Amino acid sequence: MHIHILGICGTFMGGIAQLAVASGHRVTGCDANVYPPMSDQLRQAGIELIEGFDQEQLALNPDIFVIGNAVSRGNPLLEAVLDKGLPYVSGPQWLAENVLQGRWVLGVAGTHGKTTTSSMLAWILEDANMSPGFLIGGVPLNFGVSARLGDTPFFVIEADEYDTAFCDKRSKFVHYHPRTVILNNLEFDHADIFADLAAIETQFHHLIRTLPQSGLIVANAEEASLGRVLSRGCWTPVEHFNDSAGYRMTGDDTTGELILHGPGGEIGRCIWQLSGAHNRANACAALLAARHVGVPFDKGLEALANFSNVKRRMEVRGMVDGITVYDDFAHHPTAIATTVDGLRRKVGDARILAVLEPRSNTMKLGTMKSQLPDSLSAADATFCYAGQLGWDAREALAPMGERACVHDDIAGLVSAIVDAAHPGDHILVMSNGGFAGIHNLLLERLGK
Repeated sequence: MHIHILGICGTFMGGIAQLAVASGHRVTGCDANVYPPMSDQLRQAGIELIEGFDQEQLALNPDIFVIGNAVSRGNPLLEAVLDKGLPYVSGPQWLAENVLQGRWVLGVAGTHGKTTTSSMLAWILEDANMSPGFLIGGVPLNFGVSARLGDTPFFVIEADEYDTAFCDKRSKFVHYHPRTVILNNLEFDHADIFADLAAIETQFHHLIRTLPQSGLIVANAEEASLGRVLSRGCWTPVEHFNDSAGYRMTGDDTTGELILHGPGGEIGRCIWQLSGAHNRANACAALLAARHVGVPFDKGLEALANFSNVKRRMEVRGMVDGITVYDDFAHHPTAIATTVDGLRRKVGDARILAVLEPRSNTMKLGTMKSQLPDSLSAADATFCYAGQLGWDAREALAPMGERACVHDDIAGLVSAIVDAAHPGDHILVMSNGGFAGIHNLLLERLGK
């Protein structure tokens, strides 16, 4: 089958493209911005890439067009496909019908932690010689790729609640029909498509309705929102983590010790590379999900001892004159607070300079701008890029006083950070995009 993918350079659609090639299909694709690193991955997989969405691409005559959710009505190629009555399908539906059908799908859902938890879970199964397939919205450093077909029934997928496509406004995860599902947490997000938290809870309820009685739900006991979702109807066994009387994880960020507790007391422990209560919770959820497919807790802990995290999750990009520059994907206020707190626990009293790009659709709308000062309270100074915002970042961060600095251009932002940095500082860059390559710009300027 020849498939042509519209919006191929996003992490999710690029992953589908690589899975399709591995399944024996011919794949071509197009996007408005064809650039590394995804463009390099796709070309290495033998995929022909086209810049833009011109109607001439109809001449490729694929068997089906796969439409990414970033492609909207008015897109010239999409409009031509519709006008001609040509066959098309959303990315999640194509994935479900052509890759996930008949497999034991392990889905990881939640507002935060999906990528890290999916990566942990895939690695635990890999370490147990179960050779899972996976599709993850980031690059697990243990694997070096974001998607793999795998050669066993097991498939780990990051189960996103964002909508499916222009033609299907349900959440992506309703297509996946997992047998094992992790519900990490549930907060309001994606203000561009959801009116409120209740609307997102309804989508999670739709996911729960698809799970078999022989499956397993691994749910965060501390999340009242998930409790409300489960109370609307649940036909699948539930195991909780973050449960003070049940499964939970404790540890020491200084020594790297990780301790798993269960209803009967301590189960086991290991030393690992990650830090923060959020990552310990992610690990506990991954261990419970892995046990459902046959990986004992002791083997899971051994795997976590060798887990190398995910690219762009507290990733050290470089060090110059004792100043360390990190890259992190955090963009929701809760994720920002968790990330800064995790670094604070790691570096103690050393100064943290937080660098923020409010780039997600929710942040661009200003829906959560009032939460930013509190989310950044553990940082010694904050530098915010406001070049693409429709709201006043200076006003929003005013409660932070002199600890906040806002710039409308990257050059001015870089200069302000470099002028403020001293040996021993930790510069934490947080964005869900490329942030104009600010990490390298900072390292180059610091080096001078």
